[in-house]
Amino acid sequence: MTLAHFAINADDLEATRSFYGAVLGWRFEPWGPPGFYKIATPTGPVGALQQRRDLGTGPIRGFECTIAVDDVDAVTAAVEANGGRVLMARTTIAGVGDLVWLADPSGNVFGAMRYDPDAE
Repeated sequence: MTLAHFAINADDLEATRSFYGAVLGWRFEPWGPPGFYKIATPTGPVGALQQRRDLGTGPIRGFECTIAVDDVDAVTAAVEANGGRVLMARTTIAGVGDLVWLADPSGNVFGAMRYDPDAE
């Protein structure tokens, strides 16, 4: 499985955009809901900057990672069978794919996404 996406959750989107633009040279493109930007890195837009959120474990701090998988239901079952938790049930993002948010036994949060550009 491959790390396919990361997100930075921020309280102040403008200050955070300015910071990463100045420090790493990243560009930001508005996409989707308000307060959501694709991060254009030298290898392509694999990141996002978004308004800080809480998936039931407290406000997300640090980089949020999404792993590309072939089957989110199988990954969800494996997480539950091995002491992890489902934080957000599978949801479909049109044009992107199926996403589920999970936590490992230590409470570390990650997403599992089955990418499908034809998803509706």
